[in-house]
Amino acid sequence: MRVKDILKEKRLAISFEFFPPKSHEEERALWENLERLKRWEPAFVSITYGAGGSTHDKSLDIASAMKEQGLNVVAHLTCVGATKEKLAETLDWLSQKGIENILALRGDPPQGEKNFRPVPGGFSYAYQLVEFIKSGWDFCVGVAGYPEGHIENPDKEADLQYLKLKVEKGAEFVITQLFFDNRFFFNFLERARAIGIQVPIIPGIMPITNLKQVMRFTQLCGATVPKGLLKRLEDAPASEEVRRIGIEHARSQCRELIKNIKALHFYTLNRSRATEEILTCLLGEP
Repeated sequence: MRVKDILKEKRLAISFEFFPPKSHEEERALWENLERLKRWEPAFVSITYGAGGSTHDKSLDIASAMKEQGLNVVAHLTCVGATKEKLAETLDWLSQKGIENILALRGDPPQGEKNFRPVPGGFSYAYQLVEFIKSGWDFCVGVAGYPEGHIENPDKEADLQYLKLKVEKGAEFVITQLFFDNRFFFNFLERARAIGIQVPIIPGIMPITNLKQVMRFTQLCGATVPKGLLKRLEDAPASEEVRRIGIEHARSQCRELIKNIKALHFYTLNRSRATEEILTCLLGEP
C-alpha cells in the first residue's frame, strides 16, 4: 500500500527503520526484532543502505523478504555509486517484487571522503533521483527532511527550499532526520507549511540507549541533544540508567508529537526493546 494513502487514515501510523546486518548473528537479531515489532502492525517498514551504498544488494534482498512476510516496505534508494542505468535496473526489480514505496536519498559520501561526488552518468542531488523515478515508474516516493537543517547546508531556509524542490519533483511524503527536541520539529513543520510544502511530514524518533553511540550519530547528522538531557545522561551512574532516561525522553517526545501528528517513525538500530517499551506505554499491549 502506498504510504501517502496510509497517512490519510485516521489511525496513528507507526513505522520502523532497519539497516542491513553485517553477520549471521546480526541477521538473526534483525529478524527476531522485526518479528517482535510486527505485533504493532506497522504502516510500513524501511531498510537502509550501508555506508556509501555498500550493501545495495543485501538491502534489496531484505526488502523483498520483508515484502514476502506481508509487510508494507519502503525501500531506500540513493545516488551513491549508481548510474542511471543501475538505478533503472533496481527500480524495475523493486517493481517486479511488488514494492510500492521508495525513500529517495542522495546518500552520504563514501567513508573517508568529505564531499559527495556522483559517478559518471549518475545524479548529484536527491531531487534529480525523485524526478527520475517519477519519469518512468509508478512508485510512491518519500524524501528526507532535516528539522535542524542538513549538516552540509548551514542555511536552514535554503535547505527548506531544497525540500520544496524535492516535493515539486514528485515526493509525496517526508521522513525527518532524528531529533531530540520537539521544538525543532514543530518549527520545521510550521516553516515548511508556510512555503507551500503540504505533503505529510513524519517525525523520526530514536530512543537513546547508549550515550557514546548517540553522540556519534549526532556528529554525523547534525542533530543536537538538549543540554539538560545531555547532563542527565552524562551524570547517570550506569548504562541501564542511561537507557531509562533515554526511553523516558523519547516517550515524552512521542506523547507530545501524536497530539498533532498521526505518524511516528522509529529508528530501531535493529533492536526492538526500547521501541516496544515506548509503544506499550503510549498505546498499551497490542
